[in-house]
Amino acid sequence: MSVKFVVQTGEPVLREKCSEIKTFNSELWQLLADMKETVRAENGAGLAAPQIGLALRVVVIDVDEGFFELINPVIIATKGEQVGPEGCLSVKGKQGTVRRPYKVKAEYRDRFGKKHKLTAEGFFARAVCHELDHLDGRLYTDIAEELYDLPSED
Repeated sequence: MSVKFVVQTGEPVLREKCSEIKTFNSELWQLLADMKETVRAENGAGLAAPQIGLALRVVVIDVDEGFFELINPVIIATKGEQVGPEGCLSVKGKQGTVRRPYKVKAEYRDRFGKKHKLTAEGFFARAVCHELDHLDGRLYTDIAEELYDLPSED
């Protein structure tokens, strides 16, 4: 496992529509392990493959509900609404106010290719929406109602 470099706004890969994973093998498992280590090293809630330079439909999410590996994920239903702050490991030094569904249902494959469904609410739902947006080349800054600079960490 290794911590990967997180690309920043302006890198073309962050604006690409990502390719589906078709092969579920040790190479994918290594990618998932690297993504897990990276999101934890960066103190993030989630990480999408394009954030480490790979235009692949792979996401990891690390929230109170647990650690999730989502491969080829798709949101199939949403309900309600929440408005709150969002940041991004690829948009350092900024935060925004973003409107998201309160509840989402998604389908995805696990590291072995098996299909699963999940239901997420609150912050977990926000994280799912945020990370899946990355897979279609969208950043939270595209939909933020307000953007602001964070205090510097000097």
